[in-house]
Amino acid sequence: MIIALSSDHRGFGAKEHVKTYLERAGHKVLDFGCNAPTSCDYPDTGIAGAESVARGDTERAILFCGTGIGMSMAANKVRGIRAALCHDELTAEMSRRHNNANVLCLPADLVGEELMRRVVDVWIRTDYEGGRHERRLQKIAEYENNHRAAP
Repeated sequence: MIIALSSDHRGFGAKEHVKTYLERAGHKVLDFGCNAPTSCDYPDTGIAGAESVARGDTERAILFCGTGIGMSMAANKVRGIRAALCHDELTAEMSRRHNNANVLCLPADLVGEELMRRVVDVWIRTDYEGGRHERRLQKIAEYENNHRAAP
């Protein structure tokens, strides 16, 4: 699988840890920054990672910041992105099974490395169920395609 990674300065260490983990597992990783633990703005790197999924350059993305909230907010502004902030294996599984999340947002300050690896594993290997969930995702896509931001 080709996976985009990006972080802000708070998520830099977690991104680097997961990057090594994914590469060792045989995945191709495209790193959209940041490239050091110096202060940067999460929308810059988060949107870049999410856009790679929306364009089809990567299959999914994993984004890191201190709480995961900022990255989730930024990524979900990109048309076609379904970013989910997950704290454990169950939320990761359900984000894929029911919501077909194509972006995983992780809270680097709140989740340790071992749990983070387990969350990533579950998220990567869980398939979307489709079925009754498809109608709901279609409603989101229709809204996204038919509405513009307020002036």
